[in-house]
Amino acid sequence: MDSTRVTEQPTSFERPQAGASPVDPRGALLRTPGQQRSTPGGSGLPEAQARGTGETPAGPPVPPGPDGTGSEHSQPAAAEQLDAPPARVKPSVGDHRPRPAPEGIPAQPGLEQERRSGQGLPPGRPTPMRRDGDRLRFVGAATRRIARGIDLDEIVMGLCRATVPTFSDAILVYLRDPLPVGDERPAGPVVLRLRRTDRIPEERDTDGGFLPVFQPEPSELSALTAELCEVRPGGALNEVLRGVRPVFADAPAARAALPELLGEEGESIIPGGQRAILAPLRGRRRVIGAAVFLRRPERIAFEADDLLVAAQLATHSALGIDKAVLYGREAYIADELQRTMLPETLPQPTGVRLASRYLPAAETARVGGDWYDAIPLPGSRVALVVGDVMGHSMTSAAIMGQLRTTAQTLAGLDLPPQEVLHHLDEQAQRLGTDRMATCLYAVYDPVSHRITIANAGHPPPVLLHLGGRAEVLRVPAGAPIGVGGVDFEAVELDAPAGATLLLYTDGLVESRLRDVWTGIEQLREKLAATAQLTGPDHPPPLEALCDEVLDMLGPGDRDDDIALLAARFDGIAPSDVAYWFLEPEDAAPGRARRLARRALARWGMEELTDSVELLVSEVVTNAVRYASRPITLRLLRTDVLRCEVGDDVPQLPRLRQARATDEGGRGLYLVNRMARRWGATRLSTGKVVWFELNRI
Repeated sequence: MDSTRVTEQPTSFERPQAGASPVDPRGALLRTPGQQRSTPGGSGLPEAQARGTGETPAGPPVPPGPDGTGSEHSQPAAAEQLDAPPARVKPSVGDHRPRPAPEGIPAQPGLEQERRSGQGLPPGRPTPMRRDGDRLRFVGAATRRIARGIDLDEIVMGLCRATVPTFSDAILVYLRDPLPVGDERPAGPVVLRLRRTDRIPEERDTDGGFLPVFQPEPSELSALTAELCEVRPGGALNEVLRGVRPVFADAPAARAALPELLGEEGESIIPGGQRAILAPLRGRRRVIGAAVFLRRPERIAFEADDLLVAAQLATHSALGIDKAVLYGREAYIADELQRTMLPETLPQPTGVRLASRYLPAAETARVGGDWYDAIPLPGSRVALVVGDVMGHSMTSAAIMGQLRTTAQTLAGLDLPPQEVLHHLDEQAQRLGTDRMATCLYAVYDPVSHRITIANAGHPPPVLLHLGGRAEVLRVPAGAPIGVGGVDFEAVELDAPAGATLLLYTDGLVESRLRDVWTGIEQLREKLAATAQLTGPDHPPPLEALCDEVLDMLGPGDRDDDIALLAARFDGIAPSDVAYWFLEPEDAAPGRARRLARRALARWGMEELTDSVELLVSEVVTNAVRYASRPITLRLLRTDVLRCEVGDDVPQLPRLRQARATDEGGRGLYLVNRMARRWGATRLSTGKVVWFELNRI
């Protein structure tokens, strides 16, 4: 690319009328000392080209005074501190005038001859900008390039790439560390960190303009300047940053501020004369950094109008950085909100293995309301839940958390699946008229090898059998949660050992490129193909199966977030279950001890006989004291020995410290000390008290 051309060229620019206000950005950028208004018949641009598209950059600060630091009365009174809000300049009535006729560009013979012939310029150096049109074109192109950035690094890089080499030969960008967000008030001292440097590439660096005489290694600007700088209250750097306006490096204020910013060695990179500009970066509420623009000694020095260009660049960059920081904080909060509402780990219930995946949506709609859950239930059962709140916002994530909490509470009451969905529907209506969600609630019983499913407008689950056959379960679709006034229907299906149930949200099977039923069929085929790899007698590993399922997603399939819950049904064999009914009488504890002793002998677990007899006797005695109907006693042999005692009394037992004079109250204390785990769960017909012992 020809080095004599500017980085980007806008299509048009506008001209102010003669005598425009100094705070008018167009007049400030284009007016040069001694410039006169051209006559209508003089040499100038056509009127259509002068009007152009009407794009003009935002207004810069008041033009600087002769010393480059601003006039005596130009300092805003409100900017007394770095974190003070910027002063607002009230435009005068006389500033609003009709658009004038276009003016011509004043001739600059010497500069034009250099631009056209290239004589007088060092080889490989960009030609200088004209003092009027080129500056305006450059500011328009540079601000558009800066505005294209979304995150912090893109905006800073856009500033560097837009200014080097067109406006300056090198740039250093310092930002606060840490960057304040919104109305956040930093508690500690203001610290600036060197965020990025840029310079003309090495192949064009033939004269060593910025490098000091001793040429240290490495030669990058970042190695010659201090990485961190603490802005001392009342110091020279603090005064320059508080003034907001860019200043030349040879101004008295900048000469004292630059050593504080760049460090002792960094001062050696500053050329003499007006070839360096220090520009504070001020956001909406405070100064957030500073930029240093540098030109080599052999290049034309900066002029007074270049301070206005630097002010424009600094203003646009600072506002963009402010937006990027706010956007990054909002995205972080939204992601954390959603992820904290999902389960950190899945439980490990008896007779079933679980695996899950969650993928957020694309950047354009990254926050959603998908969730999954696995909730242990009494009797070694487990509730499997997956849901999707409609919409993509932080509100959707918050509603998802409320519905998930409600589902956990309802599951703890051991309600049937259709009743759980009914109460979720009522809860959604209480949250608002437009709060809608889809949900699928399933309860798996490893003892009976059955699963009960109720659906509220959610995509149907897929069951992968042990032989490799994938089946889309026929479950009544139902209406979404939040519609109100509808009934939900539950179905009970077989859940054979070795089968895998896959629950998912519509983001997995639906996108702009395919409808939901096409995606479900592709999911079924993917599961069947994956199962063929491990053979008919061995189901595929659960974690690998989830990864294979997500691999079916294409480039256009991330419009929605995805929740995936896979359950491998191992079940509990009938030979590992012992179940009895006991009448609530005084002889019940003795009979419970004899039945438990026989079951342990049949399973070859006699070493646990003494512990089991003691704990069973205590729990059954407590049940007999209050129950009015038969008591249930069940022993389950899995990786642990589990004992469950059920009665018709809903009050849950509490662990209490018995006094020395109490005759009872020590049963649960013994259970708590001797059992691996224990607990009590309320049922619709009473409660279940259970405990587990490790197998020896």
